[in-house]
Amino acid sequence: MATVTELLQPIESDLEHLLKDLRMLIGSGHPILQAAAEHLFSAGGKRIRPGIVLLLSKALSVDGNLSSRHRRLAEITEMIHTASLVHDDVLDDASTRRGVDTVHSRFDHKVAVLAGDFLFAQASWHLANLDNLDVVKLLSRVIMDLAEGEVKQGLYKYDSKQSIETYLEKSYCKTASLIANSAQAVGVLSDISENHLKDLYTFGKQLGLAFQVVDDILDFTSNDEQLGKPAANDLASGYLTAPALYALEENNSLSKLIEREFSSEGDLDHAFNIVRDSNAIPRTRKLAEKFAQRSYEAIKWIPDSPSKDALLLLPDYVLARLY
Repeated sequence: MATVTELLQPIESDLEHLLKDLRMLIGSGHPILQAAAEHLFSAGGKRIRPGIVLLLSKALSVDGNLSSRHRRLAEITEMIHTASLVHDDVLDDASTRRGVDTVHSRFDHKVAVLAGDFLFAQASWHLANLDNLDVVKLLSRVIMDLAEGEVKQGLYKYDSKQSIETYLEKSYCKTASLIANSAQAVGVLSDISENHLKDLYTFGKQLGLAFQVVDDILDFTSNDEQLGKPAANDLASGYLTAPALYALEENNSLSKLIEREFSSEGDLDHAFNIVRDSNAIPRTRKLAEKFAQRSYEAIKWIPDSPSKDALLLLPDYVLARLY
């Protein structure tokens, strides 16, 4: 199975430019915010989201070249994603991400919140300067969805009666909306037909949902080092993901542990084992496979190129993280 580096190979030099440009874009402003933002962009994430934007832009380009507006869209996508991670880490009180100290543990909570706000504001400013109202609407919707996803996550903490649909709506807001709307925005800037714009949105949405569902499986099957954050973190925090919700359908005793918020000794381990011993993980894997397949089907119409080949490998790459 291809690694991320191999998948992003067609745009390797473009991603290097992206990081340089990001540092320049956030270069002015308060020294502490700048230091916080610098720290984030140096934390060595996989850059999959801006990578998808650049791959799609190249695949849809007549001459295979990237316009400055497509490049800027990729930078805005990474800014929005990074801003959401900063706020996520504050809300979850996570001390590390990808093996690096989080912004609030390196500076403090106030600086982290401001650094996230600063990046969202920067993204909005550069978005407005693309001078394309449709793209502004698509990416502004993402910022709304990210906030809504966090609110929903908080509202449904330790709620064992929530549905899979509620979980998927929250997953869309927190993960898939950015990939779906930025993919569609590439199509808008590339001036493609309405039908194909919907296909790009479907590709991003289904890929994003597959990505989130796989993440939620890994929360039960990986160790801290593989995840880049503590394992079983979501369950311990009261965030019920697909494996827990499927396990609840099979074993109602899990709901008692959740509703008392794992307050008795051994509750969390017991809950974890109930999930692991049920059919929940295989069922969740099937859900991820369904989303990945839909994602793959949605972009088969794109003209053949190395960038298209890389895009078609992405759904499999997302699933391969399970093995």
